[in-house]
Amino acid sequence: MENAAPAPLIDPFARPITYLRVSVTDRCDFRCVYCMAEHMQFLPKAELLTLEELDRLCSSFVDLGVRKLRITGGEPLVRRNIMQFFRNMSRHLGQGLDELTLTTNGSQLGRYAQELVDCGVRRVNVSLDTLDADKFSRITRWGRLDQVLQGITAAKTAGLQIKINAVALKGVNDDELFTLTKWCADEGLDLTFIEVMPMGDLGNEDRLDQYWSLSDLREQLSQRYSLIDLAERTGGPARYVRLQETGQKIGFITPLTHNFCESCNRVRVTCTGELYMCLGQEDRADLRSPLRASGDDRLLRDRIRDAIARKPKGHDFDYSRQKVGGQMTRHMSHTGG
Repeated sequence: MENAAPAPLIDPFARPITYLRVSVTDRCDFRCVYCMAEHMQFLPKAELLTLEELDRLCSSFVDLGVRKLRITGGEPLVRRNIMQFFRNMSRHLGQGLDELTLTTNGSQLGRYAQELVDCGVRRVNVSLDTLDADKFSRITRWGRLDQVLQGITAAKTAGLQIKINAVALKGVNDDELFTLTKWCADEGLDLTFIEVMPMGDLGNEDRLDQYWSLSDLREQLSQRYSLIDLAERTGGPARYVRLQETGQKIGFITPLTHNFCESCNRVRVTCTGELYMCLGQEDRADLRSPLRASGDDRLLRDRIRDAIARKPKGHDFDYSRQKVGGQMTRHMSHTGG
């Protein structure tokens, strides 16, 4: 019995936890307005998990039944020696882990795309909210659109499948709905729209000004395209349609107009080793302490199981009645995108 596989992670609502999102850094080469402040106070390096600690943590989750591992940040590809971590994680592919992937702003894809493929990464999500260079500079503050577009081209050349994630921002990119849709169709890229979430310190009024309901967005799409609802589920929060005229797939992540929590199979770990069982709740578990207390992973696994036993049914994000409910004080870059 000593070699028996550990029991899988099941939360109090009978949902298996098979998807882990891990932030490897809070740092980024952009300062997107909905993600972080322009002049961020980043964490001391001693507080961040080392690459070796991240390996132990992720490996423990894989042993406990996680099948999909997404690396996030900040911007994960700015972490020093991050490709060594990807190479190490690739040993789990086909040995419990079905997919190793990442979410990126695309700025470093030109440098790392081929190496990611060599590590077994097959798909990446690229955050891109606009195709207008000036607007891109305003949204990201420090970013350059041409660098991201070159990175996407390099990723396609390397054979990576790419999904564009666009945050729907009223008064910012709502005039680019059809431009983004057509560009993704022409480039052979999947596209997912995401409602802006009440996280960080921009203030309630700013969040309300930015909020563009995806119900409205979808209605606009339906005026130009025939939308076919898809039953497809990727284990994530997106709901998909296919545009009959182009054949492309469009996803909608709607934490506000539709609570997607009933099928939640994921948890998040920050770069400091805090396990958040829900993106929209403050409850968390410290995994750094058991990692550093012992070279044996039993303490770590016990802490993980205790935390999953507290996973809530859902979040409390709400923009109803012209005020923001369930707002999180931490920045999105802290939890991991």
